[in-house]
Amino acid sequence: MDREKLLEMTGSVEQVIFRNEKNGYAVIELNNGEELVTVVGTMPFIGVGEELHVVGSWVNSQTYGTQFRAQALERSQPADAAALLKYLSSGAVKGVGPAIARKIVDTFGENAIQVLENEPERLSEIRGITRAKARKIGGEFQRVGGIREMMVKLSGFGITPEEAVRVWKAFGPQAEEQVKQDPYCLCGEGVGVDFARADRIAASLERPQDDRCRLRAGIVYVLKHNEGNGHTCLPADKLAAAAAHMLGVDGALAAGALEEMKADSTLVARVFRGREFLFTPRLYRAEVYTAGRIRMMLRYPAQSIVGIDGYIATIEAEQQISYAELQKTAIREALTKGMLILTGGPGTGKTTTLNAIIRILEFEGEKVLLTAPTGRAAKRMSELTGKEAKTIHRLLRVRWDEDDRPEFEKNEKDLLECDTLIIDELSMVDTLLFEAVLRALPLGCRLILVGDCDQLPSVGPGNVLGDLIASGLLPVVQLREVFRQSMKSLIVANAHKIVAGRNPDLTVHTSDFFFLPYRTAEEIGSVVVDLYGRRLPASYGYSPLTDIQVLSPARKGELGAAELNRKLQQAVNPPAGDKNEIVLNGVLFREGDKVMQVRNDYDLPWTRDDGTYGEGVFNGDLGILLQIDRRASTLAVKMDDRTVVYETETASELELAYAMTVHKSQGSEFPAVIIPMYRGAPRLYYRNLLYTAVTRAKSLLILVGRPETVRQMVANGKKTRRYTGLYDLLTGDEENEAE
Repeated sequence: MDREKLLEMTGSVEQVIFRNEKNGYAVIELNNGEELVTVVGTMPFIGVGEELHVVGSWVNSQTYGTQFRAQALERSQPADAAALLKYLSSGAVKGVGPAIARKIVDTFGENAIQVLENEPERLSEIRGITRAKARKIGGEFQRVGGIREMMVKLSGFGITPEEAVRVWKAFGPQAEEQVKQDPYCLCGEGVGVDFARADRIAASLERPQDDRCRLRAGIVYVLKHNEGNGHTCLPADKLAAAAAHMLGVDGALAAGALEEMKADSTLVARVFRGREFLFTPRLYRAEVYTAGRIRMMLRYPAQSIVGIDGYIATIEAEQQISYAELQKTAIREALTKGMLILTGGPGTGKTTTLNAIIRILEFEGEKVLLTAPTGRAAKRMSELTGKEAKTIHRLLRVRWDEDDRPEFEKNEKDLLECDTLIIDELSMVDTLLFEAVLRALPLGCRLILVGDCDQLPSVGPGNVLGDLIASGLLPVVQLREVFRQSMKSLIVANAHKIVAGRNPDLTVHTSDFFFLPYRTAEEIGSVVVDLYGRRLPASYGYSPLTDIQVLSPARKGELGAAELNRKLQQAVNPPAGDKNEIVLNGVLFREGDKVMQVRNDYDLPWTRDDGTYGEGVFNGDLGILLQIDRRASTLAVKMDDRTVVYETETASELELAYAMTVHKSQGSEFPAVIIPMYRGAPRLYYRNLLYTAVTRAKSLLILVGRPETVRQMVANGKKTRRYTGLYDLLTGDEENEAE
């Protein structure tokens, strides 16, 4: 049998092994008349006893054996009373369990489906079922049937079962009609169909190219696409031109649609320095709130602490240290102004300064909370300060709605309990997350923001740290002096050269910085693999799994993180008969692999080595894949002293982590770092990215590749411009009060 082709299969559902009510994913056993087949795929409200016709393909893995992956399906009601009893007893219809199912089938027999669909009030003839409950059961049965029918119809538009579930949640019973009237509604939040696919559906419905719905959706698409590039807004002229080009229409049509969207508040327009900018309402509200709240905090600062110089002298005497003048200035500003931005490169004493501030605040009896945007950044903050630090999401008690968007329990109605909040790695914090923090701050709370303005900006939209510094409204102390002990490190010295636009000395080999010149991608890749798997472990005793990290400027390409992971996996953890494997999202994972969590998941269970347990794994957490359990459909990953258990559905949150992109490494520090230096696009090979990569190394840094690539990255000092409104909202003439 050719298992690459799409195949068809018909049978009855014998067992529902797994069902995710949220996204409709299910694992079932299907009786095709000859054997029981394991079928996986999106099959919402599936129930035992249903007749299915599935279209898909066979998949085979060492871990889960042979399965049939359904890409499309048609379903029919149970064929007889026995099948109907199985179906109703399976829990497919909310409110109907085995006992009620038996009563319905016993009472109405083969006519039970007719009653449920058309005469649900007759269910009240059954003892124990009220008329209200009868209507509720009938409504649920019709709803489930409606979803199934709608999925079949939407499949004609090329909409997958997974997307159909989201369409139903967004539009309900009118989903099909809504798609016919406006195919571009599929691009909206909560559904997320790509604009190009919505465009193809519209073309199949013979909608004109200048259709108003198409123009509006195209404009929103361009704006949201640019949010992914870090912009919170776009100049109106640029947005109109980009939308017209993408849509292939006259510029006047795009401009007209823009005016219409401004008039009905689909977009928000603001004029900054004589130029009009357009926002989506959500990001506009976030920047307006942030600007207003910052100005309010400056107007009504936290209470000033007295006797600071005495505290400084006491700490210096106790610890036999002497703070630099800028460090003393930072301590005074933090404790007298109510707000401070503390910035500086490696070796300039940010941590020493921060520890002094924390100690004085605790002397004064203030409750201090520490937070950072990622799990690894929070862990590093805890290690450097000796105090507990939480991720911002955990601090604000995040929960995820049905569309996996964050909602925070800590907000204006339930404020944080603290006198001072310290946020580290602020350069990584985007506009929406910073807004959420400010909404949870109590009045009079001191706010200390720590970051390195020369590192990469946030992945999400906004330029919070840069805009706050540029506004000139907040006290800012930039530590510049590199302390003598740090200057002994060529990593630190070269990092400061790079950020200043000067080339690092690649000819000097010290105990912590090496450059190894190679020309071709094949040579560079081979040396990186050898360093990682053999040379560094042999020479320094480093463990490839816990001490060494390969960082790449790019994800794709000959020396991108994805390809390097494949090569490093083969070298460090090759196939073995006693190691189970699994393919997730097209990537092979093997027991013994180094892996990384790539999003915050606060529901994942873990158990510590001492037997204590809890929940929550964070973006950037690293671990070792210990076990792939086929029978339980789980993966066990060891992360420090915790063992995390993943269902196969949540395991898509894992990536191989022998190599990672520089962006993914932000907020982390590793004993040894290897960076391939090859050619690449200027948008990925620039000064701040190289600086960020170099400063991830704690004890050893090795650059492998072309010296001209290093020089080109240093010379490429042009920071990617981000269009945001925060700077103008902070510095404008109008008062922007927190809403």
